[in-house]
Amino acid sequence: MKKKVALITGASSGIGLETAFELLNRGFNVYGGARRVESMRKIEEKGGHIIYLDVTNEESMEACVNQILEKEGQIDVLVNNAGFGLCGTIEDMPIEKIKNQYEVNVFGLGRMIQLVLPTMRRQSFGKIVNVASMGGRFSSPFCGWYHSTKYAVEAISDALRMEILPYHIDTIVIEPGMIQTDWGVIASKNIRQYSGEGAYKKNADLAANYYEKRYGAGNTTISDPKLIAKTIGKAVTVKNPKTRYLVGKYAKSFIFLKAILSDKAFQKVTTITMGLEK
Repeated sequence: MKKKVALITGASSGIGLETAFELLNRGFNVYGGARRVESMRKIEEKGGHIIYLDVTNEESMEACVNQILEKEGQIDVLVNNAGFGLCGTIEDMPIEKIKNQYEVNVFGLGRMIQLVLPTMRRQSFGKIVNVASMGGRFSSPFCGWYHSTKYAVEAISDALRMEILPYHIDTIVIEPGMIQTDWGVIASKNIRQYSGEGAYKKNADLAANYYEKRYGAGNTTISDPKLIAKTIGKAVTVKNPKTRYLVGKYAKSFIFLKAILSDKAFQKVTTITMGLEK
């Protein structure tokens, strides 16, 4: 039987790279896509394929999908993992930076779905995995623009799931909690860069300190990206996957609090947890 073909975006590090390894171990024919091709060489070494992919560039996305289809004739799994966190206050963030974050986190994800769906419909089979975040179900100060992109991924996924149901294609949302990646370190740098001076300086510094502490090098209190990769591996191999997988440090506890608390109570818990001043 021919191996299932999986395409993973953002496969040069973190969750994307670990997912490539996980799917290779599960017998998939894996294509890792990212701009940093050299960072994906380990995928090749383990028997997978690597391909240049820029999810903000239409020609790059089309070329990536067409190249795989020409060689394999099928794409069975799409893991939309490419994304990044851009943090700073709603007021301070330059609009061009906001647009770029939407290009990667939302529009690139959506376009990749559009490109693989015709093949999946013809196959009457497919798994589309959208890596969102626990932050797609609540917001925190200084990362509002980032949260908004993950809310968008949730909404797109819910609509898509119902649209493609007749074609036996599953839409799966992965909602990671705090994971050992460079997300928090980058977030703290962004906060200081865009909001470290001016009206929000004091709380910006406190928020940046919070993310540095939570995501700093050697912090073993948060989850390994391998946990997310294993979850994705399970989701794309079971017959009836869940619609959502909320997994990783603090994910379930934060969502539970969001569900049971009033908006103002959740706001209070958030600001206290992050050590912010009123």
